[in-house]
Amino acid sequence: MSFKNRSLLIVVSVALLVSFFASRPNLNVAPALAANDCDSNRSIQVSGSATVKVIPDLVTIQLGVTSNAATPQGVYDQNTATMKKTVAAIRALGVAEKDISTGYYLIQPVYQDYNDLDIKGYRINNTIIVNLKDVSKVSQVLTAALSAGANEVADVQFKTSQLRQHRDEARALAMQAAQEKARALASAANAQPGCVLSIDETNSSYYGYPWQSMRYAGMMQNAVQNASGNAQPPSDDGPISLGQIAVQADVQVRFSLK
Repeated sequence: MSFKNRSLLIVVSVALLVSFFASRPNLNVAPALAANDCDSNRSIQVSGSATVKVIPDLVTIQLGVTSNAATPQGVYDQNTATMKKTVAAIRALGVAEKDISTGYYLIQPVYQDYNDLDIKGYRINNTIIVNLKDVSKVSQVLTAALSAGANEVADVQFKTSQLRQHRDEARALAMQAAQEKARALASAANAQPGCVLSIDETNSSYYGYPWQSMRYAGMMQNAVQNASGNAQPPSDDGPISLGQIAVQADVQVRFSLK
């Protein structure tokens, strides 16, 4: 191919490309960020924390039966009989079998003199975990279990079935808090926050105990908000108060400065 023909081919190709892009006005090409909008040499790092208060709709109860007897068979029979009564009493309240599971089961000797390993009997620690979907029945379950022979309430923990939704809400609020803090600090230094250089989630958790949410709520978060559509918790005439649990998110965000 001659030099003249090659030159003509290049000109035609360029013209076709120009015509192609001109015929497609909706074709968006994202412009590059200006250097001063995303300069990593000038940056500010801030934290953002948020807590969303949620009324629990799930309760996990850990109950135990501890038994003592002189022989392994004796303690086994005694503990098994008591635990069966306990489970039957809980099932009678409408709790499904699949919502009751063994937490741990431990049999060990009881020593008269530990140094001499003189065994005087045996002990079984048997616990069950009850996942209660009707939170208004907490006191009924505790009363029924203890009346049937359970002799330990190891744990009562409140939860939410919508943890992911509330955790995402807390994350969004934490990011908003970080952005507001960055703007305030940058403004005090006659600057403005630019692009986001990095985001680190330092914590994402929920507290199912009132004392935990009270203890940690005032220490870190920039925002506290009740979950949308939060109604009043169901009443329970017993000693258990449902209240609210806290779903918390903490982030560290680094912005450029412009």
